Amino acid sequence: MTPWWRDAVLYQISVRSFAEARRAKLALMRHVVLLRGINVGAHNRIAMPALRELLERAGFDEVQTYLQSGNVVLSSSATGEQVARTCERLIADELGLRIAVVVRTRAQLAKVVERNPFREVATDPKRYQVSFLSARPAPAVLEKLEQVRAEDERLAVIGREIYAWHPGGAARSKLWAMLAGPSLKVTATARNWTTVTKLLELASA
Repeated sequence: MTPWWRDAVLYQISVRSFAEARRAKLALMRHVVLLRGINVGAHNRIAMPALRELLERAGFDEVQTYLQSGNVVLSSSATGEQVARTCERLIADELGLRIAVVVRTRAQLAKVVERNPFREVATDPKRYQVSFLSARPAPAVLEKLEQVRAEDERLAVIGREIYAWHPGGAARSKLWAMLAGPSLKVTATARNWTTVTKLLELASA
């Protein structure tokens, strides 16, 4: 015959386990991971299924990718900086590629969308870019950006993001060429407004 107290003990263990699992879940934070310069031409090719599997094996939770340009949403209790460095190391060790990574938390990305300094003029989301930076560029670099900006372009630097509106497209834009190259002297990777808002949607789900 089962002792009368056994069910009570099992119930307490079940409640404790549920509470611990819930605390662990609450400790996880949603991060948006942005890889710089992958799947452009023949270099730095990374298949998104392989990237998801790599990150899941490393212990990240709820890993999702969006498009082929290196956009990942995942959950982790680590800081954004820790997530970025871990992803860089995994890609280097497992895939043999040196890829710079910039990370924003869901809350930080929500602020990027909320600020949106050009909501009144940036009517084409494909021509509206946000550059996500590892650090704010030096004042001299920001001054140079203003100097190369075309008259109809718009530029705003807020914290570690640069918002750039290219109404004539980015192909011949000197501003875009500078934003996309090494001239910023910090790690930077850009996404158009459609991608930015979609990533926020995925991170908020």
